[in-house]
Amino acid sequence: MCRWELQKQLTGHISSGSGDVRVVVKEGRDAILPCSLSTKENVESEVFDWKKDGQKEIFFYDGGIHYNNGRPGQDHQFKGRVSHFQDELKYGNTSIIIRNTKVTDSGNYSCDFPLLQPRQIFHIQLLVDLTFRNRLNEITGAAAEPSITIVDITEFGVLLQCEVRGAFPKPTVEWQDRAGNKLPAEEPQVSEREGHFYITLQTTVTKTETNQFHCVVQQDDIGHIISSNITLPEKLFEDTCSRGDVTGWFGGMVLGAVILAAVLVLLVATKIITVRCNKGAAKQKNGKKNKRGEESNLQAPPGSRPRKTVFVELLQRRCKGVCECTESCRLVQCCFLYMLYIL
Repeated sequence: MCRWELQKQLTGHISSGSGDVRVVVKEGRDAILPCSLSTKENVESEVFDWKKDGQKEIFFYDGGIHYNNGRPGQDHQFKGRVSHFQDELKYGNTSIIIRNTKVTDSGNYSCDFPLLQPRQIFHIQLLVDLTFRNRLNEITGAAAEPSITIVDITEFGVLLQCEVRGAFPKPTVEWQDRAGNKLPAEEPQVSEREGHFYITLQTTVTKTETNQFHCVVQQDDIGHIISSNITLPEKLFEDTCSRGDVTGWFGGMVLGAVILAAVLVLLVATKIITVRCNKGAAKQKNGKKNKRGEESNLQAPPGSRPRKTVFVELLQRRCKGVCECTESCRLVQCCFLYMLYIL
């Protein structure tokens, strides 16, 4: 009972079905692969052989001689990591322990008693669960630490950019706040050169309690994860507020000009203001303009052109610097252009 509890603690999870055993363990943990004769007979002088996928030599025992005390032939992948339980051999227990498991240790193992009559072979499946960690110095193609730059400061916040260069296999990239929450970002820009991926991802951030943001790069196929972070000063977010105020003020002025022009159009359309242009009013033959002559036009006697209101005449005068009134010119067009001109 004590041996079984120890075995469960080391392996993490053991299940059996159809005569085979399945062992699941987290990467980096030790795993026990169980193998015992049902007769529980002493096997200290017997021969048993552990192999992986039918060919790799894991542990070979022959009457006390094995790979850990001088016997050659063990696969280099398992050198120094596999051992048996010497005191358990008298009970027919030939289980082995694989220390510091790797993802590449996953596979099908066999425990073979070639000299027993009848011959007995036990099958065990080992599954090593991948854990994400920084594997930059272990695996070729693992993404290096991404670079972070400040692209712009707008009224919406601070625009940040994360760049990943030369990663393989293709990674996923995302922005996170300090608590690890995923931040909304633009569509990533991805390019591929010679089988390696280059990715750029931008996001706009606003002020938080810490102003700290992370760019996280993850490659699921190889269990690699790496990140960079940036802490933004408070002043950057103060600048975004100032820009927003200026933009809002200018936008209000433009909107006001548009509304004024629309009102004038409505007044003309409803004939509350009658607009007519005097032929030749824009240019006199002698090339001279007389303010007094213009004012006299307001007091023209009956029978001449229709009288215009003082408001209309004033608008025409103010518009002269923008456009000239001819028969096809409309006062509202002039005034709208004038409003844009003074803005």
